[in-house]
Amino acid sequence: MPLITLENFRLECGETISELALFCQTFGELNEKRDNVIWVCHALTANTNVLDWWSGLFGANHLFNPDQYFIICVNAPGSCYGSTGPTTPQENKRPLLDKFPLITTRDAQHAFEAVRKALKIDRIYLLIGGSVGGQHALEWSIEQPEVVQNLALIATNAQHSPYGIAFNESQRLAIKADATYGNGNISGGRNGLIAARSIALLSYRSPTIYRQTQSDENQASLGNFRAAGYQQYQGEKLVRRFNAYSYVCLTKMMDSHNVGRGRRSITEALQLVRAKTIVVGIGSDQLFPPSEQKFLSHHIPGAEYAEISSSYGHDGFLVETKKLSNILEDFLFNNFKKHKPTVFRSTVRKHELIQRLG
Repeated sequence: MPLITLENFRLECGETISELALFCQTFGELNEKRDNVIWVCHALTANTNVLDWWSGLFGANHLFNPDQYFIICVNAPGSCYGSTGPTTPQENKRPLLDKFPLITTRDAQHAFEAVRKALKIDRIYLLIGGSVGGQHALEWSIEQPEVVQNLALIATNAQHSPYGIAFNESQRLAIKADATYGNGNISGGRNGLIAARSIALLSYRSPTIYRQTQSDENQASLGNFRAAGYQQYQGEKLVRRFNAYSYVCLTKMMDSHNVGRGRRSITEALQLVRAKTIVVGIGSDQLFPPSEQKFLSHHIPGAEYAEISSSYGHDGFLVETKKLSNILEDFLFNNFKKHKPTVFRSTVRKHELIQRLG
């Protein structure tokens, strides 16, 4: 679990972080060829323990097993799980809190690239990310096209939508309406963060899943509705493990995402991707609708598109791990066959053959 520090890290907004610390967690070991690296770009409030929050896809007896792969996840700058963020003490020993500078998805990609070089990793077998993690992975694949062999972009986009930005701004307004936020109060904004999480859930889930899981059996009820209690519970659950300042920072990072910024256009930027790419959408996703993933697959050279049917909405990429595993396994297996023809025995799982012969 190394902590890598970058000196005088220049941000896209023009400011500089004198010491940017990045917390990195790894699972498994590099093989002799050093070609078994799977790099995960985490979701908004996730940490580096990908075996925990993406269980079912990563872990023993799952598609991406640490016994076969060297799995890496770096905590994004601005987060509160080990990397430098708004609550990190600065040179004068005081954290910047709400004065912390804007960090963009492109800044995060530059930080991950610096970590890659520090770890002396020349090639990434699979770069994978969902939501804002997919935004990071896409930026990285555009800027360093020769580094990534296979790319999996899940429930993400080329530019964050006005709808998504509006949801994020609504959450930030809720946080800033909390009088404890700012003014040097390091634990401020807790009630605001609870409200923000409640707003976010409406974009992460679908009306169908709320109807399936949060309907009240007592049709005569006048209050204490199950759905209301669920929103409160989820907000309180987040505030126990996250802070309002990092939440504001990371939602602004998501809003900044636009692969066309500073380049000729979005479509021409996507043409720079050289990795074999699979783009996965969730049919019921309102925050990152499938049309955004279809756009990616249409403009990234040779990209494939797959769609998961799920009532969970955007959170389907974290919940529907069996469906996602099948899609990714087929994608990697088919690419393997194209480049290394051989006789495959049906008694051996595809990903085991890929790893054994790769």
